[in-house]
Amino acid sequence: MSTFLLLAIAAGGIGLLLLLIIKLKVHAFLALLIVSVLVGLATGLPLVTVPETELEPARVGIIESIIAGMGGVLGSVAILVALGAMLGKIIEISGGASSLAGRFTKLLGPKRVAGALTAAALVLAIPVFFDVGFIILVPIIYGFCKAAGVDPVKFGLPVGGIMLAVHVAMPPHPGIVGGAGILGADLGWVTMIGLPVCLVLAVVSHFFSKWLNRKNFTMLSTTAKSFAEFGTEKADAIVADADADAEGASGSEGGASGTATKARTVAPPSAGMVMTLIVTPLIMIALGTVGATLLPAGDPIRNVLAFIGAPLFALLVTVLLASFFLGIRRGWSASQLGDVVEAALPPVAVVILVTGGGGAFARVLTESGIGAALSETLLATGMPLMIMAYLISLALRAAQGSATVAILTTAGLLSASILGGGYSTIQVALLALAIAFGALGLSHVNDSGFWVVTRYLGLGVADGLRTWTVLTTVLGLVGFLLCFVVWLLVGVA
Repeated sequence: MSTFLLLAIAAGGIGLLLLLIIKLKVHAFLALLIVSVLVGLATGLPLVTVPETELEPARVGIIESIIAGMGGVLGSVAILVALGAMLGKIIEISGGASSLAGRFTKLLGPKRVAGALTAAALVLAIPVFFDVGFIILVPIIYGFCKAAGVDPVKFGLPVGGIMLAVHVAMPPHPGIVGGAGILGADLGWVTMIGLPVCLVLAVVSHFFSKWLNRKNFTMLSTTAKSFAEFGTEKADAIVADADADAEGASGSEGGASGTATKARTVAPPSAGMVMTLIVTPLIMIALGTVGATLLPAGDPIRNVLAFIGAPLFALLVTVLLASFFLGIRRGWSASQLGDVVEAALPPVAVVILVTGGGGAFARVLTESGIGAALSETLLATGMPLMIMAYLISLALRAAQGSATVAILTTAGLLSASILGGGYSTIQVALLALAIAFGALGLSHVNDSGFWVVTRYLGLGVADGLRTWTVLTTVLGLVGFLLCFVVWLLVGVA
């Protein structure tokens, strides 16, 4: 089949994917599976696997390709996302978010509350999903804004910006983990590069949000009413509503809700404890990556560090530590802890399935020859692959709203170019991050996160587009440019 026809089928498949998700409201998992089957049929993949003969090589069937693609991605994604969700839920229920925010505010002083909340949000966003983490911080944002006499958007906008940046670029979040799995990127290098980039983006989010907030925005009436009542006799009800929203967004069940109520009667854990637990897996993963870089293959110390630094083991150890220090030691029973951990799993099931569907689509693109055809076409244009990765991901993000779907689809499209391009381990990690930062930009009305942020900060649609959409796009562009600079330096080296 000609290159032109293969690329036309790929374009039609992505168009159909967008149509199913945006217009027909088909769930992303089902849409990815449907398009995978149709693309396989259109490109002439066999219905079942054809064994190798003397005349022709073996050809994998459509269903086998889908199963292999989904299984290959889920082998790494399912465990990491589940463990990350458990860690985030334990921190959430224990009250660790308020401890972090209070500690950073005390360290930076009352005049730097916005910066303190942004710093706390950066740390909290590593183990907690974006939507849930932002909702958890809403009562804290309201409280500080009320004390400072400013609207919630003043402190909340930079908080949301950095939380979304961490969500797309840092493991164990599903988009970057799934994208790295498709591309064969090393999560250690993704973490070691992504974390300092996110630290810079936290500063950018703080100051650029300050510039966006140079004018006052008219607060939505419903938000204005809730904000005005915050700190009065109705404050408890407002906090309870925010907690209920967080529970609903994370799919919590009754057992975890009861545990949350009991846990909040106990003093929250110290900020130092929460911070230590969050950075523990990052340090362990970094040790494994450094050992693999500096020590020769077969070295016993390198092997030990590789085991310690495996993301699965690092997160497992951290979840066990959090279970003890934030749960058992603070009075949770084994049954309560079990309810909290179990409540973390239902919401990530959907995320894991969507990630697996992206892996299936990526495998069909590879088996059909579309990936190779796209690779040849991209090379002929002369455009650097880093820029292409960013632009494709940005376009898909703007078109269908989901950052995770944008990352997975872009990774699938470019996997042949990247896997067959002879790139180094660091370069592949940078390409994965370029895709991730493309998916950070252009958050608008087709993105659920847009509505979460604008609802709680009291922004209308027009003001949300002027602030939140612009902020996410700038953060994505800056994150990409930082990675591109590293890419150039690595190329020179």
